Amino acid sequence: MSLDSLKGIKTLRYSDIFLAMYFDDGMSCLHRNHSHVLVYMYSGELEIKEREKITKLHKGDCAFIRKDFSVQLTKQGYKGQQFKAIFLMFTAQFLRDFYSKLDKRLLPKDAHRSRVSLCKLPSSRPDIVSLFESMTPYFNSGVQPTDDLLRLKMVEGMYVLLNTDKDLCASLFDFVDPWKIDIMDFMEKNYMNDLTLEEIANYTGRSLATFKRDFSKLSDLPPQKWIVRRRLEAAHALIQSGRRKVTEICFSVGFKNLSHFSKAYKGMYGCSPANGI
Repeated sequence: MSLDSLKGIKTLRYSDIFLAMYFDDGMSCLHRNHSHVLVYMYSGELEIKEREKITKLHKGDCAFIRKDFSVQLTKQGYKGQQFKAIFLMFTAQFLRDFYSKLDKRLLPKDAHRSRVSLCKLPSSRPDIVSLFESMTPYFNSGVQPTDDLLRLKMVEGMYVLLNTDKDLCASLFDFVDPWKIDIMDFMEKNYMNDLTLEEIANYTGRSLATFKRDFSKLSDLPPQKWIVRRRLEAAHALIQSGRRKVTEICFSVGFKNLSHFSKAYKGMYGCSPANGI
């Protein structure tokens, strides 16, 4: 277990699979979703931006958020209440272990991976309330759960999901072949680099056709447009910080032409990069 504190934001981490966060009203924290997550809100507000759609969760709300680098999570206080939530983070290793022990006869054969990355669960379901209310003592950093207990809670969370929507199986157990590299992980780390699609496909262990097919399961955008959008998002964040010059930012995120960058930026954010601060 570790307790991190940054500008009043307190984070309780247990074995990399359990996360509790809380901080006061008036503060916010934004990050992208790197793992499948089941989140339960005790107080405050979680704003989930999935492409152009925004969903807000409040006290008692529960949702599954699929691993998706295009999803942005903003955590903040709400109506005088601090942000307080628990996240069950389903790592690839945990999911593989769970799947290996699961009775495959329980899995639907016609499950389809949804393009929607957010699934809001009924807040009043007894299994959901029981799971997360039993975890409230862990907000006290002096109470540390054992690894066995944590795993039981993770397994309980998995059955909450499996009993919610059969199509979630297609996301939870969508394991790539061992020799293939996770596409979105690679894209997130290399969007600023000058790589052709053929090179990206090769680096991720795929033919170009297989890469395009696999990528279409993860994004509504074709790869080239995803890269441009991701570069613009990175540029926007840097411009908002006000720490670097626009020209420097343009080239650092992967654009080769300042005029093209300015035009694309204005098309996405409605103003020129110079006026984006």
